[in-house]
Amino acid sequence: MFKKIFDKKHISRTVSYLIVIVGYIIIQLMMNTVGIKNLFKSLLVPTCCYIVAALSLNLVVGVSGELSLGHSGFMSVGAFAGILVSGLLEPYLAMGWLRLLIAMLVGGVIAGIVGLLISIPVLKLQGDYLAIVTLAFCQIIKSLLNNIYLGVDNNGLHFSFVQNKVVLSNGGRMLLSGPMGATATTRLATFTAGFLLILFALLIIYNLTYSRFGRTIMAARDNRIAAESVGIHIRNTKMLAFVISAILAGMSGALFGLNYSTLQPAKFDFNLSILILVYVVLGGLGNMTGTIFATIILYVLPELLRGLQDYRMLIYSMILILIMLVTNNQSLKEKVEALILKIKTRFLKKGSVAND
Repeated sequence: MFKKIFDKKHISRTVSYLIVIVGYIIIQLMMNTVGIKNLFKSLLVPTCCYIVAALSLNLVVGVSGELSLGHSGFMSVGAFAGILVSGLLEPYLAMGWLRLLIAMLVGGVIAGIVGLLISIPVLKLQGDYLAIVTLAFCQIIKSLLNNIYLGVDNNGLHFSFVQNKVVLSNGGRMLLSGPMGATATTRLATFTAGFLLILFALLIIYNLTYSRFGRTIMAARDNRIAAESVGIHIRNTKMLAFVISAILAGMSGALFGLNYSTLQPAKFDFNLSILILVYVVLGGLGNMTGTIFATIILYVLPELLRGLQDYRMLIYSMILILIMLVTNNQSLKEKVEALILKIKTRFLKKGSVAND
């Protein structure tokens, strides 16, 4: 029993779940007692979305070992698909939480389908070539969304790639307006939904990583030739990881989109893809707990430091350097592992004495 409790994999999973659950409880208690500032409240849902996006990217970059720069593209697909589904269901479904759930599922599925279509040609490439192609995909999605005009009225959906070509009857409304994106969207996203989505993402990723599939994909990452020689279908395993990552990114995008009344395609640009990659790298490749911490610190901190205009970027830069030193400090990792081993040995001795 004690061996299982102090297993490195078990500890990693438990710590990740505890961080998310304890953080959620503390924030809810603060909201219901002392209260929190509106600025902090406005950061809760986006933080959850970025955590899920970073976790899903870590599945591709950290676990699969492939560099992808198109994650903001999957988020944008999920975001606008979720907004469209929510807008179409609004006259028929009054329950906001159910519309949000359906929108997130549809956003995830559509992003997954796009991810599958992209992965078929893209995963034939490796390294920098893969990064360049996924970056191009991100820009293509952004350009496509900038030219879509979609409205709905009593006669159904009206679609065009040309501005002012969508003519709606009385009572009709625009769902997508090209560069203006989605406007007058009913906000459905909640912090609780973000919390549950993080738990769902962790559950999926950890079960994949510590399963036979996870061992297969890490074997392919570490030694491609050796993996192929024992019969591992590298392309299929990496394709599955890529699609699952796209689904989770799409779900986070849908939640993100339904957190705002107005959302433009320009929000999902190249900078967002780089930002999510930074969360992953600074948190540690393959380290889900570190990714959660890095996302929270690097996204929330600049917003909270806006009052310190003269020193904000200096403090932020110092914290960035500190994170890089800690996450890449081998001696610190060895000390932590030695401490865990010491605690594990002590508990195992107590367990054996109790059994005697």
